[in-house]
Amino acid sequence: MKKKKKNLIKKKTNLIKSFKRKANQKKSPKRKPNLIKSFKRKTNQKKSPKRKPNLIKSFKRKANQKKSPKRKPNLIKSFKRKANQKKTNNSNDSLILKLIRFQEELKPDFKFDFNVIIFLEKKIQKFFDAIADKIEEYKITRQEEKRRKKIVELERIEKEKILIQKEKKEEEILRTRFKEKTLREEIKLEKERVKDIKIFLRQEQAIVRKEQAEKQRQFLKQLKLEKQIEKFRIREVKELEKLEKISLKEVREDYAGLQTRIEKLKEKYRIIRDQKIRERVEALGVKIQGDEDRETLLQKERDYTIARQKIELSLESFYRSASSLVFQLNKKHITRHMSIFRCVDRRFETGEIFIKWDESEDDDWLLLIYIKNNSPDEGIIIEDKSNQEKNLSHEFQSNEIFKASDLMVDSLTQLISRTRSKKT
Repeated sequence: MKKKKKNLIKKKTNLIKSFKRKANQKKSPKRKPNLIKSFKRKTNQKKSPKRKPNLIKSFKRKANQKKSPKRKPNLIKSFKRKANQKKTNNSNDSLILKLIRFQEELKPDFKFDFNVIIFLEKKIQKFFDAIADKIEEYKITRQEEKRRKKIVELERIEKEKILIQKEKKEEEILRTRFKEKTLREEIKLEKERVKDIKIFLRQEQAIVRKEQAEKQRQFLKQLKLEKQIEKFRIREVKELEKLEKISLKEVREDYAGLQTRIEKLKEKYRIIRDQKIRERVEALGVKIQGDEDRETLLQKERDYTIARQKIELSLESFYRSASSLVFQLNKKHITRHMSIFRCVDRRFETGEIFIKWDESEDDDWLLLIYIKNNSPDEGIIIEDKSNQEKNLSHEFQSNEIFKASDLMVDSLTQLISRTRSKKT
């Protein structure tokens, strides 16, 4: 019984020593990892490409280390060895027993349960595992949030691109519509311009027709006069025939008086014919001395008509240019409160063309066009009185119509601008 008690006491002492050794090993700062500090360090660190420590694996590793087969004291051999020693040293046994009993008296009356430590370690490990899971979940959600924000940003950029493309398309559509509108307006203006030109040409043709009608009327008038003269001549012949018949029937002594009467009638009708021709020539503006015969008057009339027609033809292009200029200025540049221009044609009468204000007199002209010395070969003169400070005179050849047209355009447009500035 004593041996059994000794063996039990030795076993207890060995177990207490091994427990203290394990406890000291657990309390050492080298082996026990500070999980809180490592957790804080992990949370403060940025993303690193290194692998994160797995707490479960580390815990298993520690558990395996604890369970690693350390050398257990061979209680049987030590007990036999000590028993043999006690046989030889009985005196020492009593001292040892006293020490053991004293230790048993000092020994506390409670048992230390290792399962509690393991349980606590598991709880702590679960706590930190939960925290690590929360951290991983936070990181995952953060990455998902970043990914979501990136997707939202990409969608926003895509929407902006689509909106910009839509705006560009709308701008292109508006630009094409504006171009179409301007093209339509240009076509409309071109049609109006063509219409105006046609109207102008019709007016020109109407004016030409009027002039031709006037010439035809004058010609018919001349023919009428000639017919009247011819009638007078026929009447004269008839009367002469009657007189001759009378004279033949009545052969009397007063035959000389009858002959003088006949001569007087002939002279009377001749004077009437010559007077009509003279009046017609004078109406044309030909100077007559007074002693011209009939053939001379007719020749002067023909010469005057040919000269007038030559002057009229040489001034035809200048008249057309001046008339067209007046028409365009009256249509586009003359304001409501301004008087219009008027182009007057006096080519056949005086060989002149002049432009004036509509309400002004003929002598108060702005531009005067005429042939130098009434000779188309010497040139054409344009006198400019549009500027009251300067009265200019320009000479052109008959083929320099474009230069003359530019001069007239500049003069009249400057006059319009001066008139507008005075009114404002």
